[in-house]
Amino acid sequence: MEEQKTKCIEEGRGMYSLAEEIFPICRSLTGNGVRQTFDILKKYMPDIKVSEVPTGTRVFDWTIPKEWNIEEAYLEDENGERIVDFKVNNLHVVGYSVPVDEYLSLEELMPHLYSLEGQPEVIPYVTSYYQERWGFCMTHRQKLSLKPGRYHAVISSSLKEGSLTYGEMYFPGQSSKEVFFSSYVCHPSMGNNECSGQALIVWLARYIKSMKNRKYSYRLVLAPETIGAITYLSRHLKELKENVIAGFNLTCVGDDRDFSIVHSRYGDTYADRVLMNVLKYKKPDFSEYPFIKRGSDERQYQAPGVDIPLVCFCRSKYHIYPEYHTSADDLSLISPEGLAGSYDVMTQCIELIENNGVYRINCLCEPQLGRRGLMPTISSKETYQETLALKDVAAYADGRNDIIALSNLIEQPAYLVTDVIKKLITAGLLEKVQ
Repeated sequence: MEEQKTKCIEEGRGMYSLAEEIFPICRSLTGNGVRQTFDILKKYMPDIKVSEVPTGTRVFDWTIPKEWNIEEAYLEDENGERIVDFKVNNLHVVGYSVPVDEYLSLEELMPHLYSLEGQPEVIPYVTSYYQERWGFCMTHRQKLSLKPGRYHAVISSSLKEGSLTYGEMYFPGQSSKEVFFSSYVCHPSMGNNECSGQALIVWLARYIKSMKNRKYSYRLVLAPETIGAITYLSRHLKELKENVIAGFNLTCVGDDRDFSIVHSRYGDTYADRVLMNVLKYKKPDFSEYPFIKRGSDERQYQAPGVDIPLVCFCRSKYHIYPEYHTSADDLSLISPEGLAGSYDVMTQCIELIENNGVYRINCLCEPQLGRRGLMPTISSKETYQETLALKDVAAYADGRNDIIALSNLIEQPAYLVTDVIKKLITAGLLEKVQ
């Protein structure tokens, strides 16, 4: 396990470097920022297939909006001094703001200014995707400091016919049954709530691609949150419903404070079982949330009639950590160690799914492990503890329990149970029944 930990830290450094590269880009539901991000992601994982869906396309109950792009935005006082500037921080502009070039009094300007009274030192992230308006975001302290006068508001943006962009990767396995991963590409410069998910998805794709003799197929999707997931489902629902056995939506996976699961709608899918088991032994004090606390694309993949067996995995959960959707969610909030921890959890989930099965002992009474070289021939308290997992697996491998159930019953990590099963199979003591 120490070798695995070192490997994860190395991968964490790589993921953090990718997050640094994509952090400055202004992304939204649509536009060149999303395409620029995919251009960078494809340098790390060329297998990403990018698709464009035109404005006006009907996707279930939704419609692809106009494409939004922005070149410049600033707010000046009557002395020509810039109060906020998009080029300094792209969170200063309300996402999807329509173009504006107006002079306004402070009273006229105030309805277009957004801040957080409870967090007066940070810039909030604000959007208006489906109602045309414009606005600027600033710290509440800065907003309170504005004096009466004449202000110049400039936003050089465009809302035109265009398209929504999403990316996907598919790695076939021996079975057409799939494991599904998703995250999103739609937020501007936020480290945990945006860049961490993309970095982890890319690194998981690299891991999956390197796997030899994959039992299952793997699908990984990066799309704008909500409308992007809905768009992808509108094109692939039939195959997803037929093939996905477990899915994981990944968001806010770069900090090192917590591990979290947001359960499926009823908390009873295979994905719930897998992630709960891995987290139980990775960090026993992890946070657990029911589906009523949902907020990311698990809403779409678990919607009635869609019912993809999927959970959401986070470090600190969205809406919970104080930096969420603010300028404080920067690169200092995430770390190579935080990303490495998420990578470790997800790769353990992959290995558990790949190796899982139901096993049955094929001899009557307790097997003699010593003559098969599976336990010392001298017995003591120490040797008893060392071989207890072997005996416990043999005791519960009765054709009823898969590896997850065995792990929970004998209170040992699934990877250790997997190793024990391999030893017992090699010794001719176990057979796989399902």
